[in-house]
Order: sequence, then structure tokens, then C-alpha cells
Amino acid sequence: MLLSTVRFPASYDLVWSLALGVVALGFVAVVVLVVVNVVRARRNGISPLTSQVDLAARLLQSRALQPDRSLDERLVELDDLAARGVISTDEHREARAAVLRGDRS
Repeated sequence: MLLSTVRFPASYDLVWSLALGVVALGFVAVVVLVVVNVVRARRNGISPLTSQVDLAARLLQSRALQPDRSLDERLVELDDLAARGVISTDEHREARAAVLRGDRS
């Protein structure tokens, strides 16, 4: 039997038209979302093509992934800063007290 001789109900045309319309609207929505995200990324100084690599590099360079320093290391660092004159005696006293209290800085 040839395809040209097969008769489909009239509602099939409506169903396929609606299905095609839904697919077309979905495609347009995806394109619009991609364009909006690219524009937002560029406004924030991020290249959309390299954003994952850029963010991973920033994370690796940040202090977020560095291991916590021991209490002794933090106190030695404060003593060194005070000895070099980078921080004042009052700042050294306050920072040392904060380290001993367990404050993060």
C-alpha cells in the first residue's frame, strides 16, 4: 500500500502542527536563554567560552582550598609581621588574641 493512498484523520494535522509549534517555541526559548547568559557573563567580565576554566583557576588560587595553618604557624607569622613593622604593636596584640580565641582570618 502506498503512503499517498493512506488517509489520516483531520485531527492528525492539528496534533502535528501543535507538536511542531511546541518544539519551535522550545528552540527559541533555549536560544534566548543562551544569549541572555552570554550577555550577563560578558557584563561581569567573564568570557563565556572559558568561564569554567577561569572559575576553576580562581578557586585554585584562592584560600578556600588551602589547608588550615596550625596555631603555631599563625602565631609565628604574626610575630614576623610585627618584627618587620608591617603591623603595629596594637594590631599584633589584637591579631594574636584573635588567633588564640580561634577566630578565622
